[in-house]
Amino acid sequence: MELTQLEYFLAVARLQHMTRASESLRITQPALSHAIAKLETEIGVPLFDRNGRNIKLNRYGTMFSSWIVQALQNIENGLQEIAEWSNPETGVISLAYLNILGVDMIPNLVKCYQASNPKARFELTQGNIGDINEQLEQGFADIMITSKESVSDDQEWICIKRMPLYIVVSAGHRYSGRSSLKMIELSGEPFIGLKNNCGLKATILSRFHETGFHLASTYDAEDLITVAGFIKAGLGVSVLPQTLGLMLEDLVWIPISDEGWNWEIGLKWRKDGFISPAAKRFMEFVSSSSIL
Repeated sequence: MELTQLEYFLAVARLQHMTRASESLRITQPALSHAIAKLETEIGVPLFDRNGRNIKLNRYGTMFSSWIVQALQNIENGLQEIAEWSNPETGVISLAYLNILGVDMIPNLVKCYQASNPKARFELTQGNIGDINEQLEQGFADIMITSKESVSDDQEWICIKRMPLYIVVSAGHRYSGRSSLKMIELSGEPFIGLKNNCGLKATILSRFHETGFHLASTYDAEDLITVAGFIKAGLGVSVLPQTLGLMLEDLVWIPISDEGWNWEIGLKWRKDGFISPAAKRFMEFVSSSSIL
């Protein structure tokens, strides 16, 4: 059963005349008659009563036409909704991002983007690295904002911000008065690490690997705010980006004097995935923005 057959059927049902229906559809009458006959064969019942050139909907045709009108209207609504979602100016941008970025970075991006694109809408999903990766891979998110080290071979990524990492200690720690520290100076310190589902862990492990230095974690937390809480309680030290959601009282942020201790945040998307015009416009805005 084809969509054109259904459209032809409704035209004949409306005009109750094959010749006038074929003229309105701009096809030949034999072609129209063949299409209607084929539709009736597929359904298994006649849809019209025929008397010479006169044709009239029978009870099956009346029953069928009400459902077809509704079905075609649903299709039209679906096409209209897709057009609205993908339109660069009015479309929906499906964005997934790491939990910690929801405190300041993502709200600021959304606010600034909507200032110049007021009709744009966002569908936001936040979570740990596993959660948002699944959103991207299953096609529920157009793009992600995440760390570089979470990118796989079938994904594209561009950096939008480099955030310096700091050694973070409690206010009562013996290093709290230092203006800077080398990572080697943390040897023997209880270290608050991260579990694998946190986007920052891969970055920290990569930096450790490059320097040939390793710290054994005393605790592995689920997220960055938990790490900050453990540090505040005096249970250890860690390495964190200085973001708004982590700025707890009684924490001391010490610059790392070793080179390369940055956390790169960027846009990630699937190489084989469809990026809507609305999402593409947002990506262009973010990649060229100076607000980050």
